[in-house]
Amino acid sequence: MTPDPDCLFCKIVAGDIPAEVVHQSERTVAFRDINPQAPLHVLVVPRAHEPNAAASAQADAAMFAEIATTARSVATAEGYNDYRLVFNTGAGVGQTVFHTHCHLLAGRPMTWPPG
Repeated sequence: MTPDPDCLFCKIVAGDIPAEVVHQSERTVAFRDINPQAPLHVLVVPRAHEPNAAASAQADAAMFAEIATTARSVATAEGYNDYRLVFNTGAGVGQTVFHTHCHLLAGRPMTWPPG
């Protein structure tokens, strides 16, 4: 899918909007969340624009799997073995940027159920 010119994350991926990028690969970009909810809070996004996790998984399963391996690499590089990955799919569960993204959270106790 081509980049969406109105998408915040497409603009970050393109380098048009600054972000604290912590990892890049051919298919993903990981950057620190501007409103962190844990000592480590990084967003992992695919370079390809899809509106949500379900759409990304259907469009390119290998790329979707790379989101998880990128998250693992970032967590390990930051010194964390325990971490949480969160995908919000749809406005009703809190998705506010409609470009697939995974929240990587670590460094504090996490409760269950979340939210």
